[in-house]
Amino acid sequence: MSYEATALLMFASMMALLLTGQRVFAAVGFVAAGAALLLYGTGGVEMPFNATFKLFNWFPMLTLPLFIYMGYVLSESGIAEDLYRMLHVWLGRFAGGLAIGTILLMVVISAMNGLSVAGMAIGSAIALPEMLRRGYDKVLITGVVQGGSSLGILIPPSVVMVLYGVIAREPVSQLWLAGVGPGLLMATMFGIYVWARVRLNPSLAPALTEEELAMPLREKLALLRAGIIPFLIFFAMTGLFLMGYTSLVESAAVGATAATLAAALKRRLSWRMIRDTARRTLAISCMFLWLILAALAFSAVFDGIGAVRAVERLFITNWELTPWQTVILMQLSFIVMGMFLDDTAMLVIVAPLYIPLVKMLDLGIEGQMIWFGVLYTMTCQIAYITPPFGYNLFLMRGLAPRSITLVDIYRSIWPFVVMMALTIALVMLFPAIAMWLPQTLTGR
Repeated sequence: MSYEATALLMFASMMALLLTGQRVFAAVGFVAAGAALLLYGTGGVEMPFNATFKLFNWFPMLTLPLFIYMGYVLSESGIAEDLYRMLHVWLGRFAGGLAIGTILLMVVISAMNGLSVAGMAIGSAIALPEMLRRGYDKVLITGVVQGGSSLGILIPPSVVMVLYGVIAREPVSQLWLAGVGPGLLMATMFGIYVWARVRLNPSLAPALTEEELAMPLREKLALLRAGIIPFLIFFAMTGLFLMGYTSLVESAAVGATAATLAAALKRRLSWRMIRDTARRTLAISCMFLWLILAALAFSAVFDGIGAVRAVERLFITNWELTPWQTVILMQLSFIVMGMFLDDTAMLVIVAPLYIPLVKMLDLGIEGQMIWFGVLYTMTCQIAYITPPFGYNLFLMRGLAPRSITLVDIYRSIWPFVVMMALTIALVMLFPAIAMWLPQTLTGR
């Protein structure tokens, strides 16, 4: 059997196992280990074994449980809820103010968390009921919560970028910095969209009356303190890292410690909260570790049989695609896969094929792999909210009030999918949107 046929058989076997409903890491890891044994004999056992030690020697992986823990502590301690109340009071009097404030809240949560789950949970539990009670259109605000929560995997600290950095062997710090520009650009688009929709149809988001927001200025100023704690946590975690005082792992530890201290200062830290948070952190961290381990083992076998070269010949030689056409084809395949798979499954599947291929392409972009990592992460955002199996769609259905149906959820996401796709196109046309900040800080 030729190497091309072997590679195709491995890929087909993996997809077949995934379609049976098996866990992603089990399907990918089984194919990797089985192929290694069949191709290399008993010595092939060392390939998954070596992948394990390669994973354990990658110190940025220590940031993964720390960021997940920090996100759960901030959510359980009510710090995000206090922040939303501040935005409600200060922005609620404007038409669409609560929806725009929700987007701002998602940006702040993203800067403290790294996952979309926390933003989705907070938005569904706090923002949605409040805006529904105020007469906001349910389709509009459902899209706001889903689109805004997806920013959690783009704005640093992003757990998805940590996973990409581990598999692609790229510095996580550069990936984080590269995600800032596109993340803020996307959030700005969301805000402008909400503002424009409400200006054209004020009934979508009625303004609050003075009576509803009758609060003395002194109390409003006191509410501003709700924004101080998130800012201090973000500065302690990211600011010290960017200034060179802490390493990546140290900054994650600082963030987790700061979140714990903040919960203690608000008198919301309890043994029950610590226990529940630790269990959730352990469960999610172990899931990610198994996925990465399976991806590394699969990549080792896949690359060892020359599959990457076969894909290169297919794209460049047989199809005669230019480097940019190849990248566009990759992005389109991401979007299609995202309709059926989550971000981690996508990364596990495409990493053995696309990451080595991108390294071979001559796109003329400095920091090409960092730039591609941002493109991948933004495509994952689309994967989170696109039917039929978008992760955030089903999470929203489980968390949203009963008045919001699955049809409402599906209708709400399309404007945000278009804005995400537009942001991807802009980053492809103008790579400096992503690369200016990491290149500027690196140059210093």
